[in-house]
Amino acid sequence: MTQALEMPRVQTCTVTQCGYNHDGCTAFAITIGSMNAECDTYVETGDKGGTGKPLAQVGACKRADCVHNTDLECHAPAIVVGASGDKADCLTYEAR
Repeated sequence: MTQALEMPRVQTCTVTQCGYNHDGCTAFAITIGSMNAECDTYVETGDKGGTGKPLAQVGACKRADCVHNTDLECHAPAIVVGASGDKADCLTYEAR
């Protein structure tokens, strides 16, 4: 199991309409979903959420077919989240 200190950081998130994005992702941890590598933590709102500091990590990843995924945990050094249609997707996702 990955320990908190080893969790990959959300290096960048460009989805500004997310309640966790305030000059970076301020969620404590995010989950990457199984559909199109969507950020399951994405919340479209004008309200501010999160820790107040852009220190988000990847807590879980449901994309078992990603080259960075081992046992549903991300092992990329860091990830980038960006817009994809009306969703926020992990742009670091790479199919095996």
